[in-house]
Amino acid sequence: MNLSTGFFITGTDTEIGKTLVAGALILKLKEAGQISAGFKPVAAGTYIDASGQKCNEDVETLSLASGLNSREHVLCPYVLDEPAAPHLVAKEQDIRLDCAVILDALGVLTTQFDAVVVEGAGGFLVPLNSQEDLGDLAQAIDLPVILVVGMRLGCINHALLTCEAIQSRQLSIAGWVANTLSEEMPFLEENIQTLKDRIFAPFLGVIPSLPQTFQKQANSPYSMDALHFAAQYIRLPQ
Repeated sequence: MNLSTGFFITGTDTEIGKTLVAGALILKLKEAGQISAGFKPVAAGTYIDASGQKCNEDVETLSLASGLNSREHVLCPYVLDEPAAPHLVAKEQDIRLDCAVILDALGVLTTQFDAVVVEGAGGFLVPLNSQEDLGDLAQAIDLPVILVVGMRLGCINHALLTCEAIQSRQLSIAGWVANTLSEEMPFLEENIQTLKDRIFAPFLGVIPSLPQTFQKQANSPYSMDALHFAAQYIRLPQ
């Protein structure tokens, strides 16, 4: 599959801001005049919303940013209840996460939009099943990759290893984003500079810690205010 426009969003770990960046990039693409949507191959962890519907926070954030009803469009073909490694949860539920199924769902979405932002789950090499991982899926999709670095102790090693893994799959790194987490790390600027010196891909910006009023609450998506806040600090790759 070779999409004309879009990005594959990966990160240095889980819970480091991939969804926030994916949502913000959808808004940036819309500002640039491209009808855009978000897509997540697999999501793990659900909650019941006020209307009694089963939801996933990441999928609902992508739905909100895209301006789509996640029940009318397949934005995620595999939504698993337990917030744990997807391949393990799927195995427990006797489900096989299949790249072909994911690519079919993505193919339908790409016929309806100018650009699709595909957000991975966890890190770049998270397994999907006994043979395939998200790196394999990224290769099959063949979109430029944007790396989200959650700025915390250990992120330099995680970021550089992830870049090597992406490049080993002959994929293009369109850029990387530094996401400042809720507790700002010591030597933040120095860590960002170290990464700038070692990642040979465009630096797309640093997102400050979200203001308290924009912090994501448990069992809910990011707000549009949070996505717009993040969007103002990053730029689209050239």
